[in-house]
Amino acid sequence: MAKARQARIAAYDTTLRDGAQQQSVAFTVADKLAVARILDQLGVAYIEAGWPGAIPKDTEFFSRARTELDLGAARLVAFGSTCRAGVAARDDEQVRALIDSQAPVVTVVAKSDPVHVTSALRTTPEENLRMVRETVEVLRAEGREVMVDLEHFFDGLRHATAPGQPTYAVARSAGSSPAAGPVPYPVAVALTAALAGAHAVVPCDTNGGSLPGAVARDVELLRTSLDLAGLTECTVGIHTHDDSGLAVACALAAVEAGARQVQGCVNGFGERTGNANLLTLVANLELKTDWAVLPGDEEERAHRLATLSTVSRTIGEIANRAPSGRLPYVGAKAFAHKAGLHASAIRVNPDLYQHIDPARVGNTMTMLVSEMAGRASVELKARELGIDTGGDPELLGRVTEAVKAREAAGYAYDAADGSFELLLRSARQDLPEYFRVESWRASIQARPRPGQTALATDGTTITEAEATVRLWAGGERFATLGEGNGPVNALDHALCEALVHVYPEIDDFELTDYKVRILDAERGTRSIVRVLIDITDGEQTWSTVGVGTDVIEASWEALTEGHVVGLLRRGVEPR
Repeated sequence: MAKARQARIAAYDTTLRDGAQQQSVAFTVADKLAVARILDQLGVAYIEAGWPGAIPKDTEFFSRARTELDLGAARLVAFGSTCRAGVAARDDEQVRALIDSQAPVVTVVAKSDPVHVTSALRTTPEENLRMVRETVEVLRAEGREVMVDLEHFFDGLRHATAPGQPTYAVARSAGSSPAAGPVPYPVAVALTAALAGAHAVVPCDTNGGSLPGAVARDVELLRTSLDLAGLTECTVGIHTHDDSGLAVACALAAVEAGARQVQGCVNGFGERTGNANLLTLVANLELKTDWAVLPGDEEERAHRLATLSTVSRTIGEIANRAPSGRLPYVGAKAFAHKAGLHASAIRVNPDLYQHIDPARVGNTMTMLVSEMAGRASVELKARELGIDTGGDPELLGRVTEAVKAREAAGYAYDAADGSFELLLRSARQDLPEYFRVESWRASIQARPRPGQTALATDGTTITEAEATVRLWAGGERFATLGEGNGPVNALDHALCEALVHVYPEIDDFELTDYKVRILDAERGTRSIVRVLIDITDGEQTWSTVGVGTDVIEASWEALTEGHVVGLLRRGVEPR
């Protein structure tokens, strides 16, 4: 029987605004529209999409969103700030831009740390309270749902509760008698916003330095203060940064203390070390607590949750920032097992070393084979690759020892499942021979550009690389010449040119990643080199490894194995 759920925790995504502050992350307007659709399908409650009026691209986004976005689960949020000091909210251009965006929800950031009010805004605490109150009132008068981000709330409480600091009583409107207080200044900012009609107040750990216990205590103080003032309908949210590695933990602590909205970014995008990873928060709340985060009944929420890994990868691709394989729940290595002890237990029961079934978040279990592997690891990895070892102890023992010996020589099979498959098939004596290499050669030549009399060091020298490959395939001998922007690229072209005549499937293969590592740098130019490559055919991706005394030798091994693996996985028979 499904467990009874408490009320819903609202998931508030700020990937398109706060997440875009991460170095090298940038979204076009088209990107933003695409991401918003993905987040809506996932089922987040709010999508904070940018700062209209301050950023032209965001102004364009909200204009286009009115006709190009048809959201079902989510509400679109425009982000901005309170009115300026000394300026009436109704006359403030930034507040007017928020209204003109026609976003149904507006979030304004307000200073809640008295130190920031006086040193950054250069105004008085009382004037800041006026700015918050008027901004909320003007936006509410325009029919907007209003939220207020309480910037530096947790640091501000430490400053405001120091000995000798004043407390504040808060009025419902200018000139009226106090409705709440006296309270520390950050709480006074929150009460001012709520009394003016804000639907939610969101304490922010802006510097990311708070610990979960302190966050829980301060959120409880805020929730209690709102309740005592009769503002029980005002939601408390939480916005955390990961500078201490605790963003998700702090957000969960806030939920325990009364927060009913969690803010974060997909894949933990964000400035510095990033924001709380919203996907991790969603998974933790849905799978580990009684709270519902995604909309719908249990079945619909389970379906949405099963798209979590796809959401991570797809938005990562749009942002041109491939998600880390170590991300909780959704990372490619989140359910990867390497140690032999783990593999032995998983063979009996996968739950013994996994906290959830990876399928619940759209992920899969992976076995990594390395020098730490035992026979169980090899057997499970073979099963993952669709190869039946029949539990043959002699075969499993030989492969295990071969893996350990080759890893001692520099190979890395935990990162190269394709090469491991070839090793296993070779031990089983069922590795097809698609081609037989007779010889290969690569060379590089540098020459001056026309008009130059000597080689230059400023990048203007012409560099040419070419490679020759001689091999047998399909009963024929091929000798091909390849050119490229380097010797490895030239070898790749020459190899493909030779094979495509017999195996046209090669045309679909594309090298997508190439990594080089020097294994014993103390030997200088005599060091051993390891090369890892990823190849895709558009539907699946596989990895191979090569090791040699130079980068070209290692690359050649990885390249040739990569093409053999591709043909195997396409089900091609030797010709």
